[in-house]
Amino acid sequence: MSGVYARRIAVLTASAALTATGVLATAPAAQAAPPTPVSAATARTYLASLTVRTEGSSTGYSRDKFPHWSTQYDACNTREVVLQRDGSGVQQDSSCAAVSGSWYSEYDGATWTAASDLDIDHVVALAEAWRSGASTWTTAQRQSFANDLSRPQLIAVTDDVNQAKSDLDPAEWLPPRSAYRCTYARMWVQVKHHWKLSVDSAEKGALQSVLNGC
Repeated sequence: MSGVYARRIAVLTASAALTATGVLATAPAAQAAPPTPVSAATARTYLASLTVRTEGSSTGYSRDKFPHWSTQYDACNTREVVLQRDGSGVQQDSSCAAVSGSWYSEYDGATWTAASDLDIDHVVALAEAWRSGASTWTTAQRQSFANDLSRPQLIAVTDDVNQAKSDLDPAEWLPPRSAYRCTYARMWVQVKHHWKLSVDSAEKGALQSVLNGC
């Protein structure tokens, strides 16, 4: 626990502290990223079309009902594919594990040089999806959702930041780096639109507010 706490503090402190924890001060010059989300205008249109209803129950939810990470090719699973995609200069071993590289976390502006400092965030969290309609899906549908590389649903970010987000929606949590909030809202809406998931009224209001400021 103390190590997690120390790392969280390091992300938020001055560059000297960042350097001491293995964080680089600047983002890579050429940075890969998730698929570019739809424009703010399109996101606003999508948002208006989403079903608005009170969020459902978490009863019956389990991460095991969203099988991940699936094998994508050879020995590479979805996590390793995202680490390769979102990083700079990533080198992988024979098991496809990332052994070196650097990763810029869009959520908080930190850059890491160890893959172990990164989580792969489901932009629309699995539990959030469950409460928004995925409870009625088949396991195959939930597996596709949990490993969706075609939409902007998966992104490599600082592990502590991802854990702080947990399964919160945009009415309850937005990336601490405000410059990314417009992109995040566009990502969220595109994913919910594609997967025909509902939004609750507070979530919709928060997304409208962010998108109107894009």
